[in-house]
Order: sequence, then C-alpha cells, then structure tokens
Amino acid sequence: MMGPRQALRLFRINWVLLRHGLDEVILATHLFRPLRWIKYLLPWHWVKRDLPPYPARVRLVLEDLGPIFVKFGQILSTRRDLLPDDLAVELAKLQDRVPPFGGEAARALIEKAWGRPIEEVLDQFDPVPLASASIAQVHTARLKDGTEVVVKVLRPGIERTIRQDLSLMYAVAHLAQRYWKDGRRLRPVEVVREYEKTIYDELDLQREAANASQLRRNWLGSEMLYIPEVYWDWTRPNVMVMERIYGTPVGEVDKLKAQGVSMKQLGERGVEIFFTQVFRDNFFHADMHPGNIFVEPSGRYISIDFGIVGTLTTEDQRYLAENLLAFFERDYRRVAELHVESGWVPPGTRVDEFEAAIRTVSEPIFEKPLAEISFGHFLVRLFQTARRFDMEIQPQLVLLEKTLLNIEGLGRQLYPELDLWTTAKPYMERWMKDQVGLKGLFDRTKRNLYSVADQAPELPLIAYRMLMAYDKQVRSAKFDQAQVREHQATASGAMLKSIGGATLLICATLVLLLGPGHWLPEQAAAGVIAAAYLAGAWLFVSAARAA
Repeated sequence: MMGPRQALRLFRINWVLLRHGLDEVILATHLFRPLRWIKYLLPWHWVKRDLPPYPARVRLVLEDLGPIFVKFGQILSTRRDLLPDDLAVELAKLQDRVPPFGGEAARALIEKAWGRPIEEVLDQFDPVPLASASIAQVHTARLKDGTEVVVKVLRPGIERTIRQDLSLMYAVAHLAQRYWKDGRRLRPVEVVREYEKTIYDELDLQREAANASQLRRNWLGSEMLYIPEVYWDWTRPNVMVMERIYGTPVGEVDKLKAQGVSMKQLGERGVEIFFTQVFRDNFFHADMHPGNIFVEPSGRYISIDFGIVGTLTTEDQRYLAENLLAFFERDYRRVAELHVESGWVPPGTRVDEFEAAIRTVSEPIFEKPLAEISFGHFLVRLFQTARRFDMEIQPQLVLLEKTLLNIEGLGRQLYPELDLWTTAKPYMERWMKDQVGLKGLFDRTKRNLYSVADQAPELPLIAYRMLMAYDKQVRSAKFDQAQVREHQATASGAMLKSIGGATLLICATLVLLLGPGHWLPEQAAAGVIAAAYLAGAWLFVSAARAA
C-alpha cells in the first residue's frame, strides 16, 4: 500500500514521463487501459512535437528524476541480456551530474566521523570538491606528514533518499510485473533487488577501501597498474582517505600521444590487466569506465573508485574460459554442453536445440575479421539466447560482461587494431592447463594439505568406532551361527580395508609434507601421491559399503 509521499512521488514520475513524450509507457499497461482516452485530451496529441528517439527520452527521464534514478539507469545499462541494444547503449551515456554540497557540511561530516577537529589530522583541506557524484564527493587535502591525499565523504542524508526512492522503485516494479506485458520477461523486481544490493554496497566506504587494499596488494610493484594507498587510520564507513594520484584521463588520447605513450601497448595492457584479474587473482575491478582510469607518462594505468568489484567461483572461471575457447573454435555443441553441465540451464534442456540457437547468434559474428570480434557482445548474445532456455543470469557474470564491454571499448578507442583474441587466448589456455592438468591436481592437493594432515591421524580411530558400532549391532541381533560367521568375515575385511586406506592416506600426506626424497623422482611424486589418495579413498568407501 502506497503512502501519501510515495503517491506524490509516483505522480511526479508520471508527469516527467508525459513531459518527455512517454505517455505510451503509462497508458500501455493493463492498469491504465481504461484511461487511454485521456491521451486525446493531452495538448501534444494534437500538436506534433520534435522528440528525440525513444531510448534518448528514457535517458532524459532518468536524469530529470534525480541522482538515484541516474545510478539505477547506469546499472540497468549493464543488463544487456534484458534490454534492447539501443536502449542499453543510451543508458550507458548517463553521467552523475550532481551539484556538490557545501564544503562546511563536508567538514562537519568528516569531523563527526573522526571525533576530532579536522586540523588535528590535516594540514590543509580544500572546501571546494575535486569531484561530485550521486553518492559521495571528493576533496583534496594534505596529512600532517605532508602526504597529498583525497578525502571521499558520503552525501548527507543519502541513505534516507535511497530508502525512499528504492521503496518507490519496488512499488513501480511490482505494478510493472503485474500489468506490463513484458513485465515477467524483464523481471523488474529482480532488477531492483540487484540495484538495491549494489547501491548499499557503495554506501560503505570501508568496504570500498578494503577492495582497494586487495587490488593494491595484487598489483604491488607492477609496471602495468597502480592502485593508490588507503589510509586506514582515517577511514570510516562514511569517510575514506586515499593517496592522491596524478595522471592523464585515459579518454584524452591526444594528450597521451603527446606524452609519447604507446597506444598499442596501452590497449593491450588493458586487456592483459582484465584477464589477469579474472583468472590469476579472481578479483576484478568492475567499474572500469574511462572516468575511473588515468595513465602515467610511463604508460602505467592508475585506477580509482573501487565501490564495485567482482569475484568468480572456479566453476565460473572454467565456464568463461571454456565457453570463449569453444566459441572461437566454433564448437557450438561444446558451448551448449557446458551450459547444461554447469547447471546454468535446466538439466532437461535439449542440447541440440540449444546448440542450434547458439549457432544462429554466433555465425554472423564470424563474418567479421577476428580482430574485430567482441568478447563482450558475444557474452551478451549468449546470455540473451540462454535466457530463452530459462538460464538464470548470475550477478557476477553480469558484472563480468559489463567490465569486458568497457575494457573492449576502451582498448579499441586507444588502439583500433587491437586483437583481443591474440592477447587473451594465452591467459585462458594457461589457466585451463593449470586447472585440469597434473599441475592443477598437485596444487589443489597442496592447498588442502594441512586440513588433510590434521584429520589423517583420526581416520583409523573413526574406522575403529564405526566397526565397533557395527559389531555391537551384529551381536545384539539374533543371527544363526552361519550369519554371524559371515558378518564377522565382512567386518574383518572392512577393518583391513580401513587400516589399509588410512595407511595410504597418511603415507601420501607425509610425502607431501616432507618431499619425495631420493627414493622417489620428483617427476613421479604427483602421480604417486594422487594414486595413493585415490586408492586410500577407494578402500575407505569399500569398507563403508561392506559395513
């Protein structure tokens, strides 16, 4: 049930829609069908207006409704599996054009967060913000030791504004899902729920600072990417202090060329950084639009604004790598099988039908030269096709798709001849080899080494207790002598198998801990250890079945 405040806000939304010539959006719903005659009373129905295309009008509506709706439109633009291409492209143009709030208000918020006057921490604080956005704004400052920093502070009252607008978005989403013909397909309630999680994550600046620290640790000492340092002593949930960086915005290509920066190297490095973050670190910066990226004269990237990051499970990584590799080999059958195997589509999905659908969207892509093929657009088409087969698009894959589209667009803006396939393929092939080969097995075994070593001494005792419990059960039952002898023989066999399995597991663990030694060549160690673990596990399973 809507309250008066929500009803008034909804009235304003409808008025903005009408003002931008989107009255058809309102009157197309089942809810307002009985009132369609009203459009004939509207003045602009009888006077022809020079209106921009439909996608541009949607963008203008969101800009008029305020910063929270602008942010929603930006995030919605990443859902290319849901939106038409022209609308997604238009929404991606949305920018946070938000007037800054006063420097004195920012000072008061910072001092309240720190619990002390700002002069006790900073030698200098500029009340005029360096940048202002819908959630926060940034001021330059200098610490007592002379370090140049930026202080990011959340807007006053932003949580209340977000709560109010989210409540209204949910109300509108429920109405759309119920009365709009495309409501069920576009799942507006699900989209608002994803937006809610994203925007609340951005409200926690300590979370953003933690993301920055992780990325900095991953790239410390790199010649390709620099992440500024976070000053944790002065970082709070609504205030973040970070090292100030200096560089040229990546979009200013002429300035970069004048500095002697290689556009080819810059484009290739962007792709290399993305795939390294995805496959090596499993932690990628998911908001890498040009406004968040700068370049040093040496050609090294500098990245800022870490409110949104993405992580993938090992299954997600394998899904991505195998799909892209199979796609470029035109093995559409394998792409379809991967979706079923990974559980992305229901298990009853017909692989041949799914393969045909994937072939239909993929073959036109190969009409282009290899260097012009877009990974991002392939994923968009793949997700759109898979949704028809009831695939649930995972939020982390949406973030990945959005980031990949940004990286591709940026890379080809810098260096139009950029061949993403040549740059990315070695990373995916190397990752696949490391994951599914003998080295991958050995590495995973070593990662689990200490937990296995900790539990291994308990295995004989567990087996003994299991068999004693079984023996007690046998003794309490009334079996004839032949049955008792049979069960005793079974129990003895199970005991021997359990002891043998425990011995193999303990020996394999000791080899891992102490190294193979002179008696076992290092090349054969991984195979012997794997065989010992498999044999030990088989003996335990056999003992359990016998018991």
